[in-house]
Amino acid sequence: MLAFLVPVLILAMGLVGAHGTESPTCAPLVTADMDNATVDRLLGHWVYIMGASQYPPHMAEMRELKYATFTLFPGSHEDEFNVTEIMRLNETCVVKNSSKIHVFRHNSTLTHEDGQVVSMAELIHSDKDLFILKHFKDNHVGLSLSARTAEVTKEQLEEFEAQLRCHGFKLEEAFITSPKDACPAAGEETGEGSAAPAEPQLG
Repeated sequence: MLAFLVPVLILAMGLVGAHGTESPTCAPLVTADMDNATVDRLLGHWVYIMGASQYPPHMAEMRELKYATFTLFPGSHEDEFNVTEIMRLNETCVVKNSSKIHVFRHNSTLTHEDGQVVSMAELIHSDKDLFILKHFKDNHVGLSLSARTAEVTKEQLEEFEAQLRCHGFKLEEAFITSPKDACPAAGEETGEGSAAPAEPQLG
């Protein structure tokens, strides 16, 4: 999935170049406290803003991802979400609603299950309208930023970009989505597909 799902920005495109040479202040990422309030606030609609990954297959997927949203619904079990993802992969809009996310409160971890593919990420403490994940896959690390809307503040974006640099990413290695590539309303131009969603994928 995404995201685990990536977001947006007119703003972002300018900032990626503007801050690429600054030395970041590398405060360690703090995982979220997975209490009932935190789990409940994850429900609902999210827009994937941007992300970066060291894992080559995820990097390839992210190159294809132009825009993505995901919505989390209560699952049939406690600490389980059903996921609907809508994304544009190059020129094709794909809708996926068969995956699940499981919450592991003891270590602030989310796992995303899509068929036989399982990916994992830590939920990072952040503003209530942000969804920041630190992804793990075969000793590779990734970071992704999603938000309630396709717009984030300059300060929020700069903080995330600083964390990318702290984790060894160059800002030009980050993949940023754009609202102009949002998929049309249901029924206009949607396509079913089995292609793995980029960083709407945990991992």
